[in-house]
Amino acid sequence: MKKIGILTSGGDAPGMNAAIRAVVRTALVNNIEVVGIHKGYLGLHEGEIFPMDRSSVSDIIQKGGTILKTARFPEFAQPEVREKAAQVLKIYGIEGLVVIGGDGSFRGAKGLAELGIKTIGIPGTIDNDLGYTDRTIGFDTAQNTVIDAINKIRDTSSSHQRVSVVEVMGRDCGDLALYAGLAGGATTILVPEKKFTKEEIIKTVMDGKRQKKHHNLVVIAEGVGNSDEIAKEIEEISGIETRLTVLGHIQRGGAPSAYDRILASRMGHRAVELLMEGKSARVIGTVKGEIVDYDIHEALTIKRPFNEKLYQIAMDLV
Repeated sequence: MKKIGILTSGGDAPGMNAAIRAVVRTALVNNIEVVGIHKGYLGLHEGEIFPMDRSSVSDIIQKGGTILKTARFPEFAQPEVREKAAQVLKIYGIEGLVVIGGDGSFRGAKGLAELGIKTIGIPGTIDNDLGYTDRTIGFDTAQNTVIDAINKIRDTSSSHQRVSVVEVMGRDCGDLALYAGLAGGATTILVPEKKFTKEEIIKTVMDGKRQKKHHNLVVIAEGVGNSDEIAKEIEEISGIETRLTVLGHIQRGGAPSAYDRILASRMGHRAVELLMEGKSARVIGTVKGEIVDYDIHEALTIKRPFNEKLYQIAMDLV
């Protein structure tokens, strides 16, 4: 392995820069040339490729976002588009490719592997929605961002004795809502994995009112449904002023936590090791604290198990 490329794809996640740094410096110390690819698969398709050295990744481990930039490129699902991208890699003499992103990014890496490009995937997504790994890069930072916001919302909610409905990211996976909701002392946590009725939510709020609670906090994953409608119904039926806060993309930004920096560094280092071993179509994860790797085809079929025990703890502690 003489030359490898690296790109970030899909939604950005805190810790991606730490992973980039680890890949670049691990490759260089092993006399492997490294090139960066701007704007993910879109940039690969368009040939936005540039050389990287140690100074390229100086002073980035603490920064959020991705210095390589990212972009959505749904056209990459088309076979002819992937074939052109593979040809670009061959023209530049790139023998291996490290892809940092989520399941969509991994599908792109799988397609390139089928065309003879050695690919390794590193999980970077704040949703923590990949089933084969306990943690994805960015999840820890995002949940701490949510908790910080909840702490601030609680101050004003208690002062006005309101119900606060906080919507967090998580289209198909409720991990961010579950973990941040438990750590933030939420009254109710709504996730896509668990069925609920609006009557149950409102009963919990009304029970809190009878117990003279100063505030109620409802944390909702975006995949659950219409948060605005839920907030309006809570206020209409309970008679308690209810405010909705949609945290949005603030959850993606900010300096990565120490946990995410270390996780990203370990995964980036392992990605280069796998390429040096001649491996391809592998994705890296962590299981019980250990770094592991899976066949990319297998990894994409593993569904994320919902942490029923943690959810029950959260409900018992309301």
